[in-house]
Amino acid sequence: MITRIELENFTAFPKLRLNPSSGINVFIGANGTGKTHLLKVAYAACAVAKTKESYADKLLRVFLPHQRQLGRLAHRQVGSIWASAGVVRRDGAELRVRFSNHAETAASASVQGARRWSAVPIECAYIPVKEMLANAPGFRSLYAEREIHFEEVYADIVDRAYRPLPKGPPSDERRRFMERIRKAIEGRVTMKKEEFFLRSKQGNLELTLVAEGVRKLALLSLLLQNGTLLSGSVLFWDEPEANLNPNLMRVVVEVLLELQRMGVQVFIATHDYVTLKEFDLQTAPDDHVAYHALWRGEEDGTVRLSTTEDYVAIQPNAIADTFMDLYDRDVRRALSGGGTG
Repeated sequence: MITRIELENFTAFPKLRLNPSSGINVFIGANGTGKTHLLKVAYAACAVAKTKESYADKLLRVFLPHQRQLGRLAHRQVGSIWASAGVVRRDGAELRVRFSNHAETAASASVQGARRWSAVPIECAYIPVKEMLANAPGFRSLYAEREIHFEEVYADIVDRAYRPLPKGPPSDERRRFMERIRKAIEGRVTMKKEEFFLRSKQGNLELTLVAEGVRKLALLSLLLQNGTLLSGSVLFWDEPEANLNPNLMRVVVEVLLELQRMGVQVFIATHDYVTLKEFDLQTAPDDHVAYHALWRGEEDGTVRLSTTEDYVAIQPNAIADTFMDLYDRDVRRALSGGGTG
């Protein structure tokens, strides 16, 4: 479980220290404030705990900077600087990478704490914005044999989707989660020769014929079925609301809250009011949900962070502010006689 993330001169962050919740962490903020970057930094650290790869190498493949130059992940400014990214977990193990903005390869970086970090594998999954199940057949072999411009999070999630089922029956919790998702997508996910299908009353539908939002829930179902998401694992999900009908966000939030109750740590980045409000409405007193707001200071443009466990106390809340602005404009139009009702 991740307990701290520290960045210095890394991408959008001159300096940042984050102490995430052991449960769900919801990142909000305008475009360009680094929400996805925070998810990727933590995900790369979790991934290498199991694969024992170099943290610097994994960051390169996850971020995919121009010409794979590590120095391009440093905060852009005039002159020479040093950048670093560090992740700490609950047992005190710390993984940290440090490099110059002139670094061209991962080999020129300094990585500390790798031995202790990799002594305890971390099961994790990163669900990117673009759904990959429909593109999965043949993707793994293509990615392994050819230089294609896909961040490695896409290849990683396809690998996890193809994992075989664990031995023995699923636990009652996993069975309950999977049944909830099956009802939402009106079917269950099956696979034949690396191609995924949605088995429903209509028969076996290729996922290319299924709405992209439904495919995302199908992927979540697979991760639950094959045991990727168990107690002690970490889930990263970038914009779960993308291409998903808002009425399905209730199901998504229900499942995410249940996952944290069984010991899964969750990191999501969102721009969606419905997602944010569903967490506010569904969170129980014993749940652990933290809201992390990122914004740029007006004076120097530096990215700043505020954290709260109280939805009402989120400040600034660009999502709610935008929603209220739309509501106010709609009311003004109606009062001025411009409405249709």
